[in-house]
Amino acid sequence: MKVSIITVCYNSESTIRDTIESVLNQTYENIEYIVVDGGSSDSTLSVIKEYGESIDVLISEKDNGIYDAMNKGIKASTGDVVGIINSDDYLASKDSISEIVGGFDSNTDSVYGDLIYVKQFDKEAFSRKYSSKNFSAWKIRFGFMIPHPTFYCRRYLFDDLGFYKTNFRVAADFELLARFFKGGMRSKRIDKVLVKMREGGISSSGLLWRIHQNVEIARACRMNGIFTVTPMLFVKLPFKLFSYFSKNI
Repeated sequence: MKVSIITVCYNSESTIRDTIESVLNQTYENIEYIVVDGGSSDSTLSVIKEYGESIDVLISEKDNGIYDAMNKGIKASTGDVVGIINSDDYLASKDSISEIVGGFDSNTDSVYGDLIYVKQFDKEAFSRKYSSKNFSAWKIRFGFMIPHPTFYCRRYLFDDLGFYKTNFRVAADFELLARFFKGGMRSKRIDKVLVKMREGGISSSGLLWRIHQNVEIARACRMNGIFTVTPMLFVKLPFKLFSYFSKNI
């Protein structure tokens, strides 16, 4: 099984080396690695080019945001399975992709696992865990989702059900997952931490962005015929507050 891994980056000179090396150090060999740079003005591109012979596709040009860049990478991919590891993230172990591939069978369209947040300036400093243990597709109506950086799916799902919608700023990943699950995607959880993610992304960078993200989530549910506003208010928000203080989401 060929796995296409896509890294999207912009001015990521301080973190992208960890991302690239976590992919290149995988024990699983049949990997197509695609890097999509949004026209960085720092030394990001120079770092990427240090690994030039190991990167199968490099796209460096201005884009219309992170989801547009993700779509470019997916459209350039040729693997049986596609996953995204962005430039603030890195694979949790050398066997992460082997574990992901091992989760696929003839009845599985996608797999996902758990994620650990680490401190922005100290990747060894644990912050909290994003567990997917209790996720079920019906919980999407409450605004819950799987850890998107751990999500790997068969390439044909994008052709059949569409790509990331670029009119979302922070919740196109939620909308895509809602659409895929509604479209009949068969998914399996791997009981492993697959990705480590630095804190500080736009969707977690303050109260206003949190509110904006949840407004977009509600819009994504409406677009896909899923009623969500009241369930989100009475279920998701109290759960998120509890989870934040318990350091486990």
